[in-house]
Amino acid sequence: LSSLNLKDEKPKPDANGAVIKADDNVEKTEDEEKEDRAAQSLLNKLIRSNLVDTTNQVEVLQRDPTSPLYSVKSFEELRLKPQLLQGVYAMGFNRPSKIQENALPMMLAESPQNLIAQSQSGTGKTAAFVLAMLSRVEPGNKYPQCLCLSPTYELALQTGKVIEQMGKFYPELKLAYAVRGNKLERGQKISEQIVIGTPGTVLDWCSKLKFIDPKKIKVFVLDEADVMIATQGHQDQSIRIQRMLPRDCQMLLFSATFEDSVWKFAQKVVPDPNVIKLKREEETLDTIKQYYVLCNNRDEKFQALCNIYGAITIAQAMIFCHTRKTAGWLAAELSKEGHQVALLSGEMMVEQRAAVIERFREGKEKVLVTTNVCARGIDVEQVSVVINFDLPVDKDGNPDNETYLHRIGRTGRFGKRGLAINMVDSKHSMNILNRIQEHFNKKINKLDTDDLDEIEKIAN
Repeated sequence: LSSLNLKDEKPKPDANGAVIKADDNVEKTEDEEKEDRAAQSLLNKLIRSNLVDTTNQVEVLQRDPTSPLYSVKSFEELRLKPQLLQGVYAMGFNRPSKIQENALPMMLAESPQNLIAQSQSGTGKTAAFVLAMLSRVEPGNKYPQCLCLSPTYELALQTGKVIEQMGKFYPELKLAYAVRGNKLERGQKISEQIVIGTPGTVLDWCSKLKFIDPKKIKVFVLDEADVMIATQGHQDQSIRIQRMLPRDCQMLLFSATFEDSVWKFAQKVVPDPNVIKLKREEETLDTIKQYYVLCNNRDEKFQALCNIYGAITIAQAMIFCHTRKTAGWLAAELSKEGHQVALLSGEMMVEQRAAVIERFREGKEKVLVTTNVCARGIDVEQVSVVINFDLPVDKDGNPDNETYLHRIGRTGRFGKRGLAINMVDSKHSMNILNRIQEHFNKKINKLDTDDLDEIEKIAN
């Protein structure tokens, strides 16, 4: 697929784009930092080299309760055009993922059905809606027929890459990017059949500039809805675009989370939808051994970490700190001691963060020092040890149980044994740990030197 050339320089990511600005002089806790959802989503897209094998079951709610639920176990069952099937296999998809097997029969049905779906990064949802768009396009008609909204330029580009890969055996299909910096002559009509862009520019192209005739759009995709509504103005722009589309236009909305605000927004832009939701499985800590180490101050915590370092680098470990400043200090001190560590920090560009995670995934560094925000949603299968250098607390200083579970859930994945070590340096942090124990109803034992052999076994 050929795409439009951007005639201006690449648009700079805004506050909701892929750059997180940091003020190094201010020590901010992760809770005080605004979580940048677009950056997180882009990071996940950059580091996902294959599909995540999720254990979450999906729940399908159809708008027509009498219609039988079809799901497919192979791409052949979908009766795709041969050049699309070729594109799917060329991308390395052998069989549909869980979200694909439930969503694709609805998205490709005649007559087209609307869909609201909850789906994380790495589950194959982009490929699913791209397949739906490519299936609906009439290549002979040289005008936009499919419209995909993304919250940022960078995320639009990532989706564009999937369209180009999947459509590479379909040379007559063309793609245009409706993003800032793509300047077109007034009065020009777009001949590309698929347009992907950000809400503000797409709205301009549809209404003010009239580059796109919205009445001819067959498929409207709203991707990353939770990121979209966290961005000023995008919600309103998306609704205005949707109102210009024909009544029989197929509406597809995807979101990683289904908070109330996302749900209300989804129902505004997607009439009579089918719904696919993730069923939350009970999180379990049964496969994870938890210990704590008593120290008097930060330096003693560092010394304790050095003492157990040999035992934890047999596999791979993640060390969580409460602030960027502590994470930077700890990584520097470990490096001074000659240890190979990687640092994942909020002021890095998303691409830099993705490169750090990739090196860690490949085992080039055995230990990753990080803070909560950076590590959210990262799956590295070989992590067997998690160390809480600082215990997770919320902005009021109370135990953050969800973050604790999320952190130590990086280990013990896929039914393997895992290990969590908590550093305690005051009466206050001992109190936090006791409250975490009570919450999960799990005893956390004090780590003795005799336990180091046991740790090595688990880490191995």
